[in-house]
Amino acid sequence: MKTRTVDRARGRPAWAFLVALLSLALLVLATTSTPVLAAGDSYPLTVTDDEGTEVTVEAQPQRIISLSPANTEIVYALGAGDRLVGRTEWDDYPSEARDLTPVATFSGVNMEQAVALEPDLVLAAGNFFTPPDDIATMRELGIPVVVVYAPDVPTVLADIELVGEVVGASDEAAALVADMNEQFDAIAAAVAQVESSPRVFYEVGAEPEIYAPAPDSFLADLVIMAGGEPVTTGDAAAWAIPLEELLVADPEVIVLGDANYGVCPANVAARPGWEDMTAVVDGAVVPVDDVPVTRPGPRLAQGLASLARAIHPELELAGFPADPPMCEAG
Repeated sequence: MKTRTVDRARGRPAWAFLVALLSLALLVLATTSTPVLAAGDSYPLTVTDDEGTEVTVEAQPQRIISLSPANTEIVYALGAGDRLVGRTEWDDYPSEARDLTPVATFSGVNMEQAVALEPDLVLAAGNFFTPPDDIATMRELGIPVVVVYAPDVPTVLADIELVGEVVGASDEAAALVADMNEQFDAIAAAVAQVESSPRVFYEVGAEPEIYAPAPDSFLADLVIMAGGEPVTTGDAAAWAIPLEELLVADPEVIVLGDANYGVCPANVAARPGWEDMTAVVDGAVVPVDDVPVTRPGPRLAQGLASLARAIHPELELAGFPADPPMCEAG
């Protein structure tokens, strides 16, 4: 048995009344043809997931459920998308992901639908995005569940390698990580030429509270990598910042991560109390497509490039696609 350990940490029990029914369904898991394994991939395989749980996968997975859009993107990027059978309601990239059966919403996993798909691997989301009770229920039924949750950029790369190993695509994962590191290096080299490091408020949302990155979080890391000084909540356990604290921080750039939901610079300028912020006065309120920025997956370098351009409009980043137009009417 091959064992892989990555530093990580959690889990919990669940709905007993479904156990008998779902266990019966698992007895009839279908078999399909097995693609050629990458060199070094072998089964049974034991890994330690992002919550510190050891998970054993007996054979190369052929029927995978992904419970986060980032996990779905990773599986497709590794060339294993044809083995995905289930997704969440938010999975939208690549476009063929929309054809998969949705089995999860904000309220949790539809266990009947999920088990009816006869999964032999579930890639769950951590930090309670996949309810711990649902994770525990699936594990009690004998379904291997690997929790993937990246609190920072290095873990995104480690998670791509983890998923690659679990699905039997280690070579593809190594190549993808190498390519992403090259892109990160190119952005870092460009950012290093910029003299300023402005105070940056990345707006996750503004209603009912003002949502911002926590210190040392994934988003705060990205702002630093993009050449900014992140304005954070000041508390690792908090995701909201009072307006009074934001006014004291006085961001020089406001990046609208909520632009996809209709929030534009004009909306920010019209908010009571915001009109004297340096970013608003200077017109440095910039909408971005938050999906590649906040989704910890294969397009993260593209998201970082968009963020760097938002903070430093003068930056030239050859080789990265142009940012989509946002707030054309705003």
